[in-house]
Amino acid sequence: MSDKLKVKLLKTGVPGLDEILGAGLPELSFNIIGGSPGSGKTTFAQQIMFSLATPTSKALFFTAMGEPPVKMLRYQQQFDFFDFDKVDGSIEFINLAAEVEQGNFDLVLAQILDAVRIHAPAYVFIDSFRSFIQGAKGEHREIQALQSFVQQLVTQMTGWHATTFLVGEYLANEADQNPIFTVADGIIWLNQVVQRNAMVRKVQVIKMRGQRQRPGMHTFRISNVGVEIFPRMIAAQETTGDDAPAAASASRLSMGVPELDGMLGGGLPSGYSMLLVGPSGSGKSTLATEFVAEGVRQDERCVIALFEKSPSQMMNGKLDRLVRSGKVAMLNVRTLDLSVDETLHELVLLIDQTRATRVVLDSLSAFELALAPEFREDFRESLFRMTTVLTEKGVTLLMTAELEDRFTELRFSPNGSAFLVDAIVMLRYIETEAEIRTLISVIKVRGSAHSREFRVFEIGDDTVKIGGRPAPYAGILGGSPDTTTG
Repeated sequence: MSDKLKVKLLKTGVPGLDEILGAGLPELSFNIIGGSPGSGKTTFAQQIMFSLATPTSKALFFTAMGEPPVKMLRYQQQFDFFDFDKVDGSIEFINLAAEVEQGNFDLVLAQILDAVRIHAPAYVFIDSFRSFIQGAKGEHREIQALQSFVQQLVTQMTGWHATTFLVGEYLANEADQNPIFTVADGIIWLNQVVQRNAMVRKVQVIKMRGQRQRPGMHTFRISNVGVEIFPRMIAAQETTGDDAPAAASASRLSMGVPELDGMLGGGLPSGYSMLLVGPSGSGKSTLATEFVAEGVRQDERCVIALFEKSPSQMMNGKLDRLVRSGKVAMLNVRTLDLSVDETLHELVLLIDQTRATRVVLDSLSAFELALAPEFREDFRESLFRMTTVLTEKGVTLLMTAELEDRFTELRFSPNGSAFLVDAIVMLRYIETEAEIRTLISVIKVRGSAHSREFRVFEIGDDTVKIGGRPAPYAGILGGSPDTTTG
């Protein structure tokens, strides 16, 4: 046999699933959809079934649960994927609860095969397969009986040219104990994690023969659409740290504040990522708005993700007007239980739709707070992936982050994230002459000469001003208090 057999890949109809499977589901494969109770297995399986089933490629859905199919369908009808026209035509629901209660594997297998002979389906779903094992009695409880049943089922389904799915409430530690997992071509695992008041759902492709699936756990949500998966985005190339600085781009973007452009060495190099840090109220969002406004003046498309404020709260509604102009697309994300990959997925989609060249995230501090607790634990790693993926798309990225001002201590980034970005601009407070003043300084611009001065930073009604150096004072760099200007 010299010619390679090319396996046909089926499109599952579940957003994001084909991507993590490796372009689709192999036809005629024998698959397990497992997971904990309530993780969405039945909805997941039926979403695949409704997408695949046609009048010429029918599907059988066997249920071993005691409740009648009509009750299950009552809830599945709420999802957009549900199609009444396919029921009792392209899709047949068959209840095996009576056979399962008798606890005889042979009887159950006979009923399944009889239905397969009658309907000649292209797809077979059995939910919940675990109920068969729990209902087994006497000699059928033995592992040999179960293994024989599974092997016969696999052989028969393959012989009938059917793609098969076993749906069950399996536990992760069963993979090396249950004979089902040995013969399965594909294993897809769904789970949900509850921490405090937050719940996160994740899916993992543990096994898929002949496919190069995407590794790792991928976040998913269940909404009116059904299951929607947000594949874990991985950068195409590994980026380096400060020990191998990037060369500055020949093209520079204005920040919208001429004095800041000068401090940066002529503007922010195109395609760079910048971290704008400072204490609350120091002007981070205002500078971010100026960056976006300058992009609009240059006829660029911009995307801004807001994690705390609304557009009307920024620069006396200046950002709101920019959004209304249609040249700035906004992702307003202030709900809890966010995941990094879901947010990154939405950002990339928005960037592609608008062809944006400038992207603002305001702020990382609020973003981290809005994440489900599980994602906060590896926020630094997630931030690295997010920054790399976005800059690889060729956009210039500006991120703001709150940094507590301790007056006598200089810190340049939260979460030890300074090495993740190409440029850092810092805002900070000083106390002088019985008032609080704000200073601005450029801490870092990779591959580019830049100012290292502290300059006075002021915000007017609709303007941003950067003045000269402040008077030396004990509150910054250990100077002595006086009124002399530098």
